[in-house]
Amino acid sequence: MVSTLNFNVGVLGHVDSGKTSLSKALSSVASTAAFDKNPQSKQRGITLDLGFSSFTVEAPDFLHSESIHHVQYTLVDCPGHASLIRTIIGGAQIIDLMLLVVDAVKGMQTQTAECLVIGEIVCEKLLVVLNKVDLIPESKRQNHIEKLTKKLGKTLERTRFIDCQVIPVAANQGGGEDQCDSIGIDDLIEAMKKHTYRPARSGSGPFIFSVDHCFSIRGQGTVMTGTVLSGKLSVNDSIEVPVLQESKKVKSMQMFRKPVTSIMQGDRAGVCVTQFDPKLLERGLVCHPGALPTLYAAIARVRKIPYYSAAVETKAKFHITIGHSTIMAKLTFFKDLTVASKDLKSWVLPKKTDESFDYSKKYLYADNLESHLNATHEQYVLLEFEKPVTCRHNCLAIGSRLDSDINANKCRLAFQARIVESLTDKDYRVKFLPKLKIYKEKSKEGVIDRIQDDFTVICRGLLKKESDITTFQGLKVTLSTGEAGTIEGTFGQSGKIKIRIPGGVSEKCSSYLGGKGTKKQRGKDTSESNNGKAADSGTEKNVVNLFLHFKRYMFDSNKKIMQT
Repeated sequence: MVSTLNFNVGVLGHVDSGKTSLSKALSSVASTAAFDKNPQSKQRGITLDLGFSSFTVEAPDFLHSESIHHVQYTLVDCPGHASLIRTIIGGAQIIDLMLLVVDAVKGMQTQTAECLVIGEIVCEKLLVVLNKVDLIPESKRQNHIEKLTKKLGKTLERTRFIDCQVIPVAANQGGGEDQCDSIGIDDLIEAMKKHTYRPARSGSGPFIFSVDHCFSIRGQGTVMTGTVLSGKLSVNDSIEVPVLQESKKVKSMQMFRKPVTSIMQGDRAGVCVTQFDPKLLERGLVCHPGALPTLYAAIARVRKIPYYSAAVETKAKFHITIGHSTIMAKLTFFKDLTVASKDLKSWVLPKKTDESFDYSKKYLYADNLESHLNATHEQYVLLEFEKPVTCRHNCLAIGSRLDSDINANKCRLAFQARIVESLTDKDYRVKFLPKLKIYKEKSKEGVIDRIQDDFTVICRGLLKKESDITTFQGLKVTLSTGEAGTIEGTFGQSGKIKIRIPGGVSEKCSSYLGGKGTKKQRGKDTSESNNGKAADSGTEKNVVNLFLHFKRYMFDSNKKIMQT
């Protein structure tokens, strides 16, 4: 029996770099969403949506030992226009190998760089395709290719794709509508075969299917085309569209026009159901009933993308792309001080499929997201979505500022995150957030007004007059003269606080404040000790400060105070 491996190859690059022409030159079978069939795409002359096509070749020798005799390369043609970056992110998350298409005349451009960033996050293997080499005069072509390859190599040195292979091609010589003879396509296919591997795939676990196109066929039903992210599906199984809370029975399935009875993780397929309006699902996720939760918020491990130059601050709102969905979310950052950051040389989060969040730990609130070079501990983010979103556990999320100027030469991708806790209750702020022990470190400062006795001082300015003193009673404080004490209670009606000093008031503190008693008594004592002369004005200038440091949980409705 001949075994065929389906291998997903993402084709990414700047707008008008020739990605669709390259896909045409490579492909033998096109899906319904291939090669800019969208009418708007044809009208505007650019790719506006994901396109899918495929070709099959004999498997390289090193896969024969694994009973794989053919490889079907499924090409995911991603749009290159800056305004469509959310579509690119959605398509990139299903790829096994990335082709970064670079215009041989223009070189590295803004969206080329953004696509390279996405590639670093979602895949481990990359080939650079230097397209449109036919536009360079033949006498200068080789020299130009060598210079540009060297320049690209310098850029790739700072990424995980160091020593990446660069293949010069001309996918469509002359650039006409009719596909003409190509240059270098055979070399590209050989390079792809060399970088092919058997991805870790399994039929176990819940069936999750990433839909990128939905349409009806008269007399048959509605077809959802997409890629299997996990699990296995057979004809007559039931699938759910979680965003609509609607279930349908699978009537038939095809893989690139060939009928099949089952599909599994990694396969590209069309799934046919009946009595479903295709207008209700442009793209998104379908699954076995109940397999995918709807999230109102999420907790995720997070790292900043180093090419994003602006600050990423708590309380800010960013676009969050999860699968094919992009929604706004409010951010709250925090750290786990018990876990030192690992692999600090890389800003790419390691992939984990079984990670969970530990509610028993205490986490430190952070004003902003630190770069991976400055971070000393593992960083997390609480994402509070403006609209509910459906996604699988441990899925990848990318935060970006898609509302920024698309013509500015700046990376708009700000951070990557991996979901570790899904908050599926609409009332999560009341039911779940109090369990999340994120604390803020706070401090207050006051001034010692006077010494009442050898073990008691009176402080002013530490708390407001209207503050509830019972909240602060028993808390530890320190004096600038070195003593440690505790808050005992109020003193009088003016907001002053009585502080107990178990070890006794130091001589230094006493000398600074002029001894025990009220200010009037101290003045009298000082005058008598100076034989009626005016008190030394230097003692009036010395101030003894008092410091209170404590922690408070952000989501504690009782606003309880803690001290270590």
